[in-house]
Amino acid sequence: MAKPRSYSGTDIDISFDMSRCIHSRNCFLSLPQVFDPARMPWVDPDAVPAEEVAAMIRTCPSGALQFARKDGGAEERPAGINRVRIQENGPLELTGDLRLNGESHTRLTLCRCGASKNKPFCDSAHKEAGFAATGMPPASDKDSGGNEIGAVLEIRPVPNGPLGLVGPMEVTDATGGRIARGEKLFFCRCGQSANKPFCDGSHKAGGFSAPAEE
Repeated sequence: MAKPRSYSGTDIDISFDMSRCIHSRNCFLSLPQVFDPARMPWVDPDAVPAEEVAAMIRTCPSGALQFARKDGGAEERPAGINRVRIQENGPLELTGDLRLNGESHTRLTLCRCGASKNKPFCDSAHKEAGFAATGMPPASDKDSGGNEIGAVLEIRPVPNGPLGLVGPMEVTDATGGRIARGEKLFFCRCGQSANKPFCDGSHKAGGFSAPAEE
């Protein structure tokens, strides 16, 4: 896997991990002065004030874009409540104080179609695969707390199985409506569950394969 590319500016440095990008185009649509795929290099950290750059990068859902301030400005902090947002026909969008394979994150998009070549991350394979799943699932009966402020959410992919999340979390639909809360939930990542976004064991019959170390 290629290493993230770095773009150094006077007041802020930007890194970009192509393997995690889901092409939401937030960067280009919000700050085309800084992020322009038609230009080489496509990132210009000095095009606008550092605070504008940092504010936009915080909206990058996948975490493919990161920043480091050099002017004494505030670095990114995790959202107060861990959240799992269900994207229409797309991935799980996580924000909060996240841990995956011992690394800390604040923003991630994780595959739920089963087709990503970069599991557990989304790589936009759902588009070519024709994955269809509502972003507005009905509220579930999973409601066992999950609004603890400042707690860590552990991401534990089960080998050849679902995505296990351990820690306080709120699960929302695409518009922000709550559909579940909990401290240990299992989410479908094979794309075959009849109870999306949650796992119903369909990965076993479907022969879903994902290694233990990802």
